[in-house]
Amino acid sequence: MGRTRSVDRDNLLDVAEDIVRTQGAAALTIDALAKAVGITKGGVQYTFPSKAALIDAICVRWMESYEALFARMVKPDPEPIDLVRAHVGATFCDEDPSLAKAASLMIGMLQSPEFMAATRAWYGARLRNLDPSTEEGRRARLAFLAAEGAFCLRYLGLMHMDDGDWTSIFADIQSTLLGDDTPEKTGRG
Repeated sequence: MGRTRSVDRDNLLDVAEDIVRTQGAAALTIDALAKAVGITKGGVQYTFPSKAALIDAICVRWMESYEALFARMVKPDPEPIDLVRAHVGATFCDEDPSLAKAASLMIGMLQSPEFMAATRAWYGARLRNLDPSTEEGRRARLAFLAAEGAFCLRYLGLMHMDDGDWTSIFADIQSTLLGDDTPEKTGRG
C-alpha cells in the first residue's frame, strides 16, 4: 500500500490566494484549487469543507498577518491617534504586499454576512475614540480613510501605483496625520 499523502493547509491557502490574484475571485473554486495543487477535490474538502470555509481561512490569515504587523507598530498605552498612525504604517508596509490579501478580504466580505459584520465592527473600533471635534481627530480620521482608499485602489487593481507612487502617498498621509501638510513642509507648492 502507498503512503497516505497529507494536505498542507498553508500551501492550499497560498495557492488559493495565487488563484485569486492571477485569475480573479470568481476562479477560486474547490475544484480549481484541487487541480492547481494536484490533489483530489476530496483532499481539499478534507481541510476546507466548503468554499466559504476556504474564504474564511484566507481572510483570517490575512487579518492575523495585519494584526501582528499593527501590534509591532503601535506604542504601549496608545492614544486614539497612535492607533491610526500604526494602522497607516501597517497599511503601507511592504513586508508582504499581495493582491490576494485585498481580494480575499473583499470576496470574504461579499460572501459572508458574519465576516461583513466583524469587519464593520473592526472599522468602528478603529475610529470610535477619535474626536472629530478636534483638528487632530479630523486629521487622524482623514488619514485613516485615505490609507484605506489607497490600499483598495492599489491592491484591487483599480489604479496603478508603482512603488514610488505608493511611497509618496504614504508620505502625504503621514504628513496629514502629523499636521505637516503645508506646501513648504511637503516640498510641493
